[in-house]
Amino acid sequence: MKNGRQFTFSGQVRDNMFWTLASGVTFWTAYEVLMFWALANGHVTLLTWSTNPVWFVAFFFIIPMWESFYFYWIHRMLHIPFLYKTVHALHHRNVNVGPWSGLSMHPVEHIIYLGTVLIHFVIGAHPLHILLHLQYYTLTAATTHTGFEGMVIKDKNRLALGTFHHQMHHRYFECNYGGLELPWDKFFGSFHDGTDEADAKIKERRKRFTNS
Repeated sequence: MKNGRQFTFSGQVRDNMFWTLASGVTFWTAYEVLMFWALANGHVTLLTWSTNPVWFVAFFFIIPMWESFYFYWIHRMLHIPFLYKTVHALHHRNVNVGPWSGLSMHPVEHIIYLGTVLIHFVIGAHPLHILLHLQYYTLTAATTHTGFEGMVIKDKNRLALGTFHHQMHHRYFECNYGGLELPWDKFFGSFHDGTDEADAKIKERRKRFTNS
C-alpha cells in the first residue's frame, strides 16, 4: 500500500477506508432501508417459501448471476473516457490493491453499482434475497481485492477469490471487467490471462483508450 497526494488524507489505506465507510456503507445502508421499506409497504412483491418455494430457492442462485452480469456491463461503461476521468479514476488510484480497495469508489459508483438491487421492484423478493443481493456485491468487492488468489484450508484451495484476475484489470485497465462467477470477459473479448498474446491485445486497446 502506498502514500501520496493522489490519495485522500495522503495515504492509500486511509483513503480506501474513508471512501468505503463514508460513501459505500452509507449508500449500502440507504438501499437496504429503501428495499425493506418497499417490501413492508407492498411496493415490492413479497416472495416466500410458502407462496412459491421453487422461485424462493432459485433466487439464491439467480441473484449472483444477475449481479455478475450487471457488474460487468456497468464496470465496462465506467471505462468510457468521460466517466472514467470524472468517476472511476478514484478507484483506479489503487494500482496495488488491498481489501479496503474493493469499495473505495466515487459516490456515483456506489449509487450505480448498488442500484442492482432495484431489480426487485420488478421481480419481487424476500428480505433474505435483499440481504444476499447487497452483501454479495459488497463482500465480493472486498475478496477480489485481498491480494490472495484463494482461500486455502488444509493445504487445498477451497475458494477462488479472483485476485489475480482483477489485479490484471488494475494493471491494464481495459480488461477483466467482470468476476469469476461466469466468464463474461471471455464472452465479450476483454479477458486477460497474463500471457504475452493477451498483453499485446490489451496494450493496443489502451492506446485507443488513451487517445480517445
